[in-house]
Parts: sequence; structure tokens; C-alpha cells
Amino acid sequence: MNANISILFYLKRVKTNNQGLAPIFQRITINSKRLDNSTGKYIDPDKWNPDTSRMRGNSEEARLLNAHLDNLKVKIFTAEKKLIASELEITIENLKNALSHKLNRKRMLVPIFQDHNNKIKELIGKEYAPGTLERYTTSLKHTIEFMQWKYNMSDIDITKIDHAFVTDYEFWLRSVRNCSNNTAVKYIKNFNKIIKLCLANNWLDKNPFANYKAKVKEVERVYLTEAEIQSIIEKDFKTERLSLVRDIFLFSCFTGLAYIDVKNLTKSHISHGIDGEQWIFTHRQKTESASKIPILPVTQMIIDKYDNHPQSSNEDKLLPILSNQKMNAYLKEIAAVCEINKELTFHIARHTFATTVTLTNGVPIESVSKMLGHKNLRTTQHYAKVLDRKVSEDMKILKDKFTVNIPMSIKKV
Repeated sequence: MNANISILFYLKRVKTNNQGLAPIFQRITINSKRLDNSTGKYIDPDKWNPDTSRMRGNSEEARLLNAHLDNLKVKIFTAEKKLIASELEITIENLKNALSHKLNRKRMLVPIFQDHNNKIKELIGKEYAPGTLERYTTSLKHTIEFMQWKYNMSDIDITKIDHAFVTDYEFWLRSVRNCSNNTAVKYIKNFNKIIKLCLANNWLDKNPFANYKAKVKEVERVYLTEAEIQSIIEKDFKTERLSLVRDIFLFSCFTGLAYIDVKNLTKSHISHGIDGEQWIFTHRQKTESASKIPILPVTQMIIDKYDNHPQSSNEDKLLPILSNQKMNAYLKEIAAVCEINKELTFHIARHTFATTVTLTNGVPIESVSKMLGHKNLRTTQHYAKVLDRKVSEDMKILKDKFTVNIPMSIKKV
């Protein structure tokens, strides 16, 4: 905040006019940086005292000119006080803005965050999913709660956000909110997007995340085994709602489509693929990446079963899917009835497709990645890591090979 301001008035003799008068310029120096402005006054160079930066003598002309220069000095010191009162750093740029009445107003975090969320809301269905807005709305709520906890205020000037703010926010998420590592990192990542927005608009000079590092811990994905899938297929459900949820869940198990992508499917998404067989051609709502999936026999059976379902016809949907909340609630009933000791959710179907249905059965990871609509093969590789059975089968081939070739000298006598 502290800075030395130096003020100097001097003549710019190279710009002497036709009357032989030279313009008087003002030079402001702050921490070795200069700002030169014209005072709007001209003087006979012989009447100028460079040592005092004033006009010589006590004439009326001298008194008026010197008073004008003193007034310019007062304006500079007034601008300096304004910067101090606004808790802004005294720099050439800020002083220049203060002198021209363009002093930057405080930019507060919450309005910037809220404006970001409002723009997401306007683009739901075009560029963003409703879940994205929900996540950022929750992130803003957490940010406000943290500021009240830490600073006893509900908003903050963005220039006051520093590395300590970020680390304290993360601590609050982990301790007070009791968030897991990945959840805390997710909220910090959302907050970082707002900081990047401020940096892009040149509202911040320093990035408070510059020396911050947080790493998402890999979570083992839950999926169903072949036996568990078969138990769901063979179970005769007495209620239509459980039978419907079972069928659509299996549809996802054999296509790898997420809930929202299944919901958005229409008959127009089914067409002939490169092999002449029936394929599903769609785009993931989450990433907008293409998914091209060959239709397996069990998938086709489910499509045929609901071909003339009233809800599908009325809403122009491929399948009469329920809300995600209801699907997950009924899947818990299905898990209990089928004696599957797992927290069954609709998204587990996507994990099951990636692991049990495809990778375990030798489908190359590149093909699985393409069907899942992953933009990066590393995302798909997370599924490959959990396939102990596949590792066992691959190593058994190697084990048999080495067993055959073990020399007699190594074998036990």
C-alpha cells in the first residue's frame, strides 16, 4: 500500500510554439514508474526556474500560474487519499484512473459468481445440463457460508482473495462441511473457474491458485458381475414398475448410455451401422461427444418390448423412462429382491457395460472408449484397472506357458 509519489513540473522545449512559449508538463513518479501529463500552460522559457519548478517573480501572471501548479499537486494528493480509502494499491495506473475519475470500483465475489451462474441457467439445454447449474449453485452457497465462518461477512472484494483464502476454504470444506477429498476438490475447482474468469477480465493481478495443488483420488467404480446381471435378467418381477426399471437398467448395461442419454433417445437415433446392423447413434449430453453403439440382442429385445408403449409414442421417446430419482429408488428394491449387496444406482449400468460386458469379454479398450463417448482414453482406462478377473485370465495364459517351459534343473527333485 505504501508508495513514494514524486511530482515534478518541467518545460518541454522541443514543443515550443510560434510565440516562443514552451509547454509546462507534469511528471508523476511512483516506484520508478512515470506518468507525464501536460498542464495546459505555456511560458517564456527565460521566466522558468527549473530548480523550484515554478515561474520566477511575483507578478500577477506568476502568481496565477504557480497557483495552478499547486492546485494540480493538491489533486494528486487527493487522488492518493482516495486510493488509500478504497484500499487500492498506489500505482501509476490506479492514480491515473483516480485523477480521471475512473477509479475502479470494488468488484465483489458474489455478484460475479452469481452472474456466472445466471449465464449457465440461460444456456441449459444448449451448452449445459441442469446438474451443472445445481453444482455451481451449491458451490456459491458453500463459498458464502465459508466467508461468514472465516471473515464474518457474506461477500469479499476479489482483490482480497489470496492463497490463504483458497487453502482456508479447502480446510473448511473438509472439516466443517465434512466433504470427502474428491468432493472438496470439486468445489475448489468450481471456485477456481470464477477466479479464472476474473483473471481473464484483468480484474486480478495475481492468481491466488498459483501455488495451490489438489489431486482427485481415484475411486473404485462399482459394477455388476455376470452372475448379478443374470439374476436381474431371470427375476420375475410381479409389479410393472419394477419390470420397467429392470428393463431400462439392463438397456443401459448393454449400451453404456447414461441416464440422461437414454432419456433423450428417440427412434431416429437407431440406424444401420457400417456393418449393416442396427446401431445407436447419439451424442452424450455431458460432453457432447458422439457415441456409436452396436445393438446387442438383449438390447433389441428391450427396444421391441416397448415399441408401442403409450408413453414412448406420446413423448416420441425410444423408452418410457421414469425420473432418475424414481429409477434409483426402485433399483434399490431390485437389488434387495435379487440379493445384490451393492448400492445400486442407474449409473452403475454404465460402469457394468465398460467392465463386465465389454472389457472383460475382450473388447479392445479403444472400442469401449468410443462407445462410451469418452474424449480421452485415460478416462476409459480407469475401468480396466478394476478387472481382476481379466488380469487373472491373462496371467493364466502366461502361467501355462512358463509351466511348460520350466527346465528340469529348476523343478523340485
